[in-house]
Amino acid sequence: MWVGLALLLALSSGALSLDKLNMCMDAKHHKVSPGPEGKLYLQCAPWRENACCNANTTEQAHEDNSYLYNFNWNHCGAMSPSCKKHFIQDTCFYECSPHLGPWIQKVDQSWRKERILDVPLCKEDCHEWWEDCKNDMTCKTDWHKGWDWSSGINKCPVDSKCRKWTDVYPTPKDMCEQIWSNSYLYTTHSKSSGRCMQLWFNGTNPNTKVAKYYLNSAQQHQSVALISLLFMAFTALFLM
Repeated sequence: MWVGLALLLALSSGALSLDKLNMCMDAKHHKVSPGPEGKLYLQCAPWRENACCNANTTEQAHEDNSYLYNFNWNHCGAMSPSCKKHFIQDTCFYECSPHLGPWIQKVDQSWRKERILDVPLCKEDCHEWWEDCKNDMTCKTDWHKGWDWSSGINKCPVDSKCRKWTDVYPTPKDMCEQIWSNSYLYTTHSKSSGRCMQLWFNGTNPNTKVAKYYLNSAQQHQSVALISLLFMAFTALFLM
């Protein structure tokens, strides 16, 4: 029994690993599986060779109050264009990326069955995002929940007030990790390290290699567990 279980785990972990390198989340607007898209809109264009989004989704990602989520960026006055471009890029990354498998988690939510958790972002992306938004305003720390949706779009809760960005998020780390319920993990890795995911890139998608690195790291830990299981299996056989 122990031997059979160990072999089954080894085979299934290998198959799952390959899937995680090129997959789409089970979420509201994602495709079932990634593939080329002839035309993706503006900031989402870098994903066109292999994407989990379609052209219509990427066009809507650039709109205020788009049908994607009816989310209002201007909930504390007009968001500055320099700040908004990062949220558009964040949306492109979330909707289009086919290499988020190592960080996809199951969830029980009405609008999606999977989410990302602790995706390691490059330091430059977090710092530039925070820097370009630091003069904007917001009324909430976690933008995933707690809004007033009574009008059909998100509004600040009645017990909240608009505050300066740097009061809500004193550091880039605070913003990157808190704004979407720990979807992102702040890192001190630079884009050249190959150890962090990039929101912004041109040409070949650099996140492919990053996903492989973290998947291989996870597999190494899994291998240790499998070796332990196999040892228990052969010990049990020896004692029979």
